[in-house]
Amino acid sequence: MNKSKKQLVYICSPLRGDIERNIIKAQGYCRDAINYNVVPIAPHVYFTQFLNDLIPKEREIGMELGIELLKKCDEVWVFGLQNPSEGMKAEIELANELGIPVRDIADIVFERSQNLDLPGE
Repeated sequence: MNKSKKQLVYICSPLRGDIERNIIKAQGYCRDAINYNVVPIAPHVYFTQFLNDLIPKEREIGMELGIELLKKCDEVWVFGLQNPSEGMKAEIELANELGIPVRDIADIVFERSQNLDLPGE
């Protein structure tokens, strides 16, 4: 097993709107990010297991916790930079302020993410 430290990569993608579909997509991004030898950090996949994004106070808590995780990451990978949500914009802005590299992942082809069985498709 390779004992070198893997980079922590914050997965920045939409949650609001079709929440179920967006979580499934983010799970796919995480699965495929592992192929790049990184540790994907996707708070919107994790925190939605016990916080309800539709309840404003719980959304606020989730965003605050996510920001704490973002601060610990080596890079931010953005999925959907062409049309970022308000939450994504805040995450990107913070990463830029902290000097954390932000990468637009539109050019990277994630094989499994492209073939997810998404609700409504």
